[in-house]
Formats: sequence, structure tokens, C-alpha cells
Amino acid sequence: MICLACDDFSTWRQQARQLLAHGIDPALVSWEGADDLFFGAQELPEGAGPYLLRVPRSLLEMLHQAAGFIGPQRWSFLYEVLWRVAHGDRTAMLAGDSLGSELHRRIKQVRREIHHVHAFLRFTQRAELFTAWHEPAHDVLAEVGEHFVARMGRQPWLIATPTDGLAFDGQSLDYRRQCPPQWQALAQGEADAGQALWLAYYQNIFNPARLNPKAMQGHMPERFWQHLPEGPLIPRLMSQARLGKQRDGQAEGVAARKGKAILSARAAPITSGRG
Repeated sequence: MICLACDDFSTWRQQARQLLAHGIDPALVSWEGADDLFFGAQELPEGAGPYLLRVPRSLLEMLHQAAGFIGPQRWSFLYEVLWRVAHGDRTAMLAGDSLGSELHRRIKQVRREIHHVHAFLRFTQRAELFTAWHEPAHDVLAEVGEHFVARMGRQPWLIATPTDGLAFDGQSLDYRRQCPPQWQALAQGEADAGQALWLAYYQNIFNPARLNPKAMQGHMPERFWQHLPEGPLIPRLMSQARLGKQRDGQAEGVAARKGKAILSARAAPITSGRG
């Protein structure tokens, strides 16, 4: 058993190319980072192998996208797909195949996570730098840089996660596979002075009459709430809506204010009788 360690698509691609060139079956390779208990560890073959196999460019693009999926057999699965296609079985790329179906599912999950980062990541201004802390479900941070460059212009920013980090200095992107501790500290530091104003604004524009928890959680899963400035307010506002505000259709502060009471009374009948 050949036991390999891999942390990114570029490394996996080099390893997979070498394995294919030497005709190494997927069943004889593990990327789990531990020696096989029964067969012992073998080294990755070196030098040019006897086999020259070609695969469609579209497959490499699909494998690159699916590589961002964090789950069981992350890299071994990609090699199994590559092996089948390289040996002439292109059905492994199709959604109708069992292997192809899983490939498409992983690609869909990665694309969805990229959309979630675009939609729910929030920057906080600290001095001249905008920072954000995010915990993506899949390995997608390296794919979102250009989106935020277009969104933020020349403004410097950084995004830190528990694993990797991404920064922009106004000129170029700097992706770190291991997020520097100082980046993480910056992203998790104290909020700027304007956050209190934002929370007051959010709390007062919240409309309990229009609350639909199922639709809300469908568009924005709960795991993102903790990283939003208004996240701590959402459970309390939802609870208050269920306990009566949704019926009143207004915020508690508005409902508590005194206003003019308009009383209706039945008008007295008009008589036209003569005395």
C-alpha cells in the first residue's frame, strides 16, 4: 500500500500523475496519512513510468472543483475517478454513474459553499484594514479572492479561517495555506465603534410580521449566524416574534410608545319630528 499525504490539489495532481504513469491501481493507494496495517507502507514510484495516459481537460477542471470538498476519502475518491477515465471509462464523469453522481454532488456542494462565502462573509473595519473571520464547511477560500477584490476595490482586507488565510494589500492577493496567528488574532479582535450603531439599526428595522424561520434558515443556515455582527440578536428577535410581536407587526419599542387614542361612538339619530 502506498500511503501519501496531501493538502492541496496541486500536490495531489503531481502524485496522481506519477501513480498513473506507473500503473498503480487505486486500491493500492491511500491518502489518509497512515500506514496500512496489513500490507505496510510503500514509496511513491520515482522517475518516468512506462504508461502515458491522457484525460480530457474538462475532467481536470471537474476534479479541481471537487477537490475543495472536505469529507471521507477526499483525495482517494478523485484518483478513482481519474483512473477510470484514464483507462477509457468516461462514464465516471457522468451523473448517471454511481461514481460520477458522487463527483457531481461534491462539485455542487463546493459551488454552494463558495456562494455562501460570497453572501454571508462580513468585513469589520479595524483602522485602515477590513478583516473577516469565517469558518467554511469546505476548502474554498482560495477560490473567492477575485470576488472580494472586485467588491472592495483597492481597499486592503484579510480573511482568516481556522486553517487558511487570504489577504489583499490593494495590489495583489496573498493566500496562505496555514493562516498566520496574527491574521487570526486581527480577524477575531474587538469590533469597530460603528457596530453598536449597526446593531441598533438592525434591531429596529426587523419586521416580526414577515418572519419565516424555515425560509430564512434555508437561505442562511444557522452556522453562519455566529459570524454575523447581528447574529446574537437573531434568536432573541425570532423568539419575541413567536411570543406575540409577529401578531402586532411592530417592534417592542414602537408598541410601547404612547399615542393618541381614537374612540369611535355611534352617532345619535337625527330626528325631524315637529314639536
